[in-house]
Amino acid sequence: MDLELRHLKTIRAIADAGSLTRAATALGLAQPALSAQLKRIERALGGELFERGREGVRTTALGDLVLERARVVLPAVCELQEEAVRFARDGAEGYRLGGTHGPLLGGLVDRIARTDPGAPVTTYTSWSEREIAGGVVAGRLDFALVGVCGESGPPEAGRLAWTEVARDPVYVMLAADHPLAPRTEIDLAELAAEAWTDVPGDGCFGDCFAAACVRAGFTPACVYETDTASCVHLVQVGRAVGLCRATFPVTPGLVTRPLAGAPLVWRHLLGWHPEGRAAGRAAAVLHHTRAAHEEALARSAGRTTTPAPREGTPR
Repeated sequence: MDLELRHLKTIRAIADAGSLTRAATALGLAQPALSAQLKRIERALGGELFERGREGVRTTALGDLVLERARVVLPAVCELQEEAVRFARDGAEGYRLGGTHGPLLGGLVDRIARTDPGAPVTTYTSWSEREIAGGVVAGRLDFALVGVCGESGPPEAGRLAWTEVARDPVYVMLAADHPLAPRTEIDLAELAAEAWTDVPGDGCFGDCFAAACVRAGFTPACVYETDTASCVHLVQVGRAVGLCRATFPVTPGLVTRPLAGAPLVWRHLLGWHPEGRAAGRAAAVLHHTRAAHEEALARSAGRTTTPAPREGTPR
């Protein structure tokens, strides 16, 4: 039997788990099947890799040697695969854009279509900022358009180049007939008795919102985490008040208002792989994204925003 990458992954999984039972669970195998596979690997390598005991397994001297090499080879092969995917896919002259919920992705697509009508544009959306960033790292996407709460760092910060597009205060979304709707600004404490609704995400926004409520003297009684359309419906029928960005479009039946003191801030970020072929188009895409943000802000009820620095230096 020739040694394969999957065999090295099995060896690493057993060593990391410390027992065949736990390793079998992690690999999604039955323990007898994993034991049989390990015996075949050991025969191919000429000796035992693990000593079995009551408390689990530990590597032999041969096992240490193989495991040391496996922990060098496996990441190198993974990196090679990612680079190959990027090389094969980034050569296309089109734009592969990934983004989370919000109006900026649509605005960016529109601007690219207007200024570069011959270039194909594809999009991928997800509520997960990490998933979008991972798509750029893996070469499946050229650019990631995501947001983070306050001064939080972006996902994959060490592998992608990130630039701030703009930062907006977080607004509250109310039914048009809500008692506070006529106000131009609302203190967070005035909403202490309300149920809330917001879209999901894998950043720290939920924790930051909870902390802001505690500073305002209350704990949210209920938070409905759901898609944008459902959030809008819950607000329109008076079931909850919502959290939204200043770029949220004007929508019948509801109004958006800034929170006094801007206790929550949302930063729009654009990311790309610095070694990908699409990196040469980053400056143009950043320009289009900032213009799309300004256009979205102009169409919304929000007007308070802090423009990002215009030099476009990756963060």
